[in-house]
Amino acid sequence: MGRPPLTSFSVVARCPDGHPLVIRNHPLDHRGEPFPTLFWLTCPEAVKRVSRLEAEGWIKRHAERAEQDPVFGEALTRAHAQHARERARYVPGAEAWGGVTGSPGGVKCLHAHYANHLAGGEDPVGAWVAERVEPVHRAVTGRVAAVDMGTNSIRLLVADPDDGADLREVGRDMVITRIGQGVDERGALDADALDRTTDVLGWYARRARALGAERIRVGATSAVRDASNREDLFRRVGELTGADPEVLSGEREAGLSFLGATRGLDAPAPYLVFDIGGGSTELVLGTERPEAAISVDVGSVRIMERVAPSDLPSEEDLRAMRTLAAEALSPAADAVPPGRAATLVGVAGTTTTVQALALGLERYDPEAIHRTVLSRSDAERITGDLAQMTTAQRAALPVMAPGRADVIVAGCLILLEILERWGFEECLVSERDILDGLALEMLTETGAGGYP
Repeated sequence: MGRPPLTSFSVVARCPDGHPLVIRNHPLDHRGEPFPTLFWLTCPEAVKRVSRLEAEGWIKRHAERAEQDPVFGEALTRAHAQHARERARYVPGAEAWGGVTGSPGGVKCLHAHYANHLAGGEDPVGAWVAERVEPVHRAVTGRVAAVDMGTNSIRLLVADPDDGADLREVGRDMVITRIGQGVDERGALDADALDRTTDVLGWYARRARALGAERIRVGATSAVRDASNREDLFRRVGELTGADPEVLSGEREAGLSFLGATRGLDAPAPYLVFDIGGGSTELVLGTERPEAAISVDVGSVRIMERVAPSDLPSEEDLRAMRTLAAEALSPAADAVPPGRAATLVGVAGTTTTVQALALGLERYDPEAIHRTVLSRSDAERITGDLAQMTTAQRAALPVMAPGRADVIVAGCLILLEILERWGFEECLVSERDILDGLALEMLTETGAGGYP
């Protein structure tokens, strides 16, 4: 767009050529002042087409329609309220700053409403704009969307098929909703956690459709595997996506992580891929495909809930968490023996966040993190630093995702145990994982029989 950024942001969706189509701005600018526009339309061609509608007077016409048409007016009011709640996801209390573009109601900017629609908002003005400006780009066939419903986070990947049986990313997102809250203790999904997770899933499903995904696939992992009351979740997933969720076994989860992490990887094989989740940790060994895999019931959320460390973890807390990690990972060394892999590959939020801190990044940047090397000494240093902070201090770190601060130390201790137990001084950090594996299976038609 030719403008310097006024706040930190992440890319919500991309054009087929990779150019950012919509970005999500942090609700506070660099001065700490409220930033009114959460979703910003950034594609020059899309901006140009929407500007033509504004030049034709459609802002005023929609504002008048909202006053004269009760059904349309109520839908617009709901869109503003939904948008305000979404802003508050990133800064508590920010829902008071207004809806789309920070307005309490009405229509102020068609670009912002269209961006809200593309991001997954239920926006009648944005949907109207979409009908009149699309297609903005060349048509793409075979676009798919994959959702990874993990114990700690729910993630989205919208992707196109690429040459060489790979994928081209259109949109990627992650929100920590902790659907696994209390599952380890009660064996059941918490009602509030279920609401948080399916609210985000609704945004993801609408975003996938707005971006033209032909299919949506939802994979559920450890927390859902262990929960006895899954019927309500299954019903909501079906209503929102039109598809039944796939409850993945631990070994299947490991195989999908391997597929996502190693596709196109130029490093010495065999690979040992590990995925530290909220409820479980997967390890899988292989070269072109998995040869041995195991899933163990130890993850950052599970350890944190069992030990219940103090806000500033004590030495006793740290020893207890490390012991849980060691005990759970011990049998994994029999299934995936040390000494057989040439390259250790770490995926998922614990490892990528540790690497973001080790690299000294000013904001979380997946492109700067992907396939870089994390040394054991850096992992130990970062773990020590995080263990000496309170949850609030960790949450204030610019690379820390909202909702990860209270469990990151537990995840770090699992990471250190893996490095030590399998005898590696470093690991390759990958931003591609089970989510990419889910999408790759859809794009390459390998299906459930392709990987364990």
